[in-house]
Amino acid sequence: MKIIDILNDSKNPVFSFEILPPLKGNSIYKVYDIIEKLKVFDPKFVNITSHHSEYVYKPLPDGTHRRVSVVKRPGTVAIAAAIQNRYGLIPVPHIICKGFSQEETEYALLDLNFLGITNLLVLRGDLKGVEAEVPGGRYHAYASGLQEQINRFNQGIGLDDTHIEGIGTPFSYGMACYPEKHEEAPNMESDIYYLKKKVENGADYLITQMFFDNEKYFSFVGRCREAGINVPILPGLKPISRKAQLNVLPKVFRTDIPEELACRIREAKTDEEVKQIGVEWGIRQSTELLEKGAPGIHFYTMSVSESVLKIAKKVF
Repeated sequence: MKIIDILNDSKNPVFSFEILPPLKGNSIYKVYDIIEKLKVFDPKFVNITSHHSEYVYKPLPDGTHRRVSVVKRPGTVAIAAAIQNRYGLIPVPHIICKGFSQEETEYALLDLNFLGITNLLVLRGDLKGVEAEVPGGRYHAYASGLQEQINRFNQGIGLDDTHIEGIGTPFSYGMACYPEKHEEAPNMESDIYYLKKKVENGADYLITQMFFDNEKYFSFVGRCREAGINVPILPGLKPISRKAQLNVLPKVFRTDIPEELACRIREAKTDEEVKQIGVEWGIRQSTELLEKGAPGIHFYTMSVSESVLKIAKKVF
């Protein structure tokens, strides 16, 4: 079933969440533990992040170092299949262009097609750890190029115009959006202009980057509607859990933290207090978003699955 159909047809707000593949060498049961906690809330889909390889320098016996490529969180396709088979939930693997060649993307699409996994989230991906790609190389610079490749795949056209047989259900996909503007966009108008292009070219729905000020979401949705972007815009939330995030989150994710929340975090004496504040703020955020018409809440669970559990108990 397509995520867009779930969002459009559901009589109740949609609960969904995102998980990280386990670090290389760790068990998939860490993923299962999160799903076991949250499946009681009837999640309509589960997103699985994708991570490109990174270069590290491995020390050698002679004192020199060798540069090697390492994938720290492998297995996005395999985890998506495991979730689908074990729980009967709809997996939504992330497909990213940074750090992946067009050929690697095609192999991933082929594997997902074979497995009957037909929902994707299409993203440019994190630039951290990605080396400069060779000009003219077979890499997509932006998510729009990745989107075009997926659209062609849906038509049975592979790289170099090769024909792909046996495509049953074509991929349906969502894309990311930024209520507080993408960090590289010169202004919000430009950001919405390109977002509209993504929707016109096939994005069925949008999921926001995390935010802590609901007014930013409502204003963003309003501007999108004025621009003619009419697909569902699902708010993405992540509860704060550590005092250090007061400075880290604005720096890394370019998101504002309202002064009311920032003040409470500054006054907290321990991270346990901060975690409780994050839960309370998450309940407040989620409740208001749903009361004012958001199609659901999408939670980022990295290191905060217990907080998400507490919020969901109050809201869903």
